[in-house]
Amino acid sequence: MTAYAIAHLRPTDGPVPEEVFVYMERIQETFAPFGGHFLVHGTTVEVREGTWPGALVMVGFPSMREARSWYDSAPYQSLLPLRTNHIPGDLILVDGVPPNYDPAKTAANYREAQGAGE
Repeated sequence: MTAYAIAHLRPTDGPVPEEVFVYMERIQETFAPFGGHFLVHGTTVEVREGTWPGALVMVGFPSMREARSWYDSAPYQSLLPLRTNHIPGDLILVDGVPPNYDPAKTAANYREAQGAGE
């Protein structure tokens, strides 16, 4: 099942430090051994509900195992401070849904579980 690394980055005002450019230039090479690829990067976010200060980055991986292995890998961990020392943000790893996912079935399961507790 596809997994995703999702980052909500909140760059500060002012010039972008050189280290951030180096991070951007080298990040793609850290994905290759784990089958990762950018899905969202450097695009404008259109906020329809709530607020979203900053930028969204989304990377797809073949599975959660590859996503975790990428994040924990020595090449990525050595690169990571180039971004985190200059751009605050949050990063999560999350599984996608399986093929033929049906949200109505999920609702039914939640409803049943909720009723079982009453």
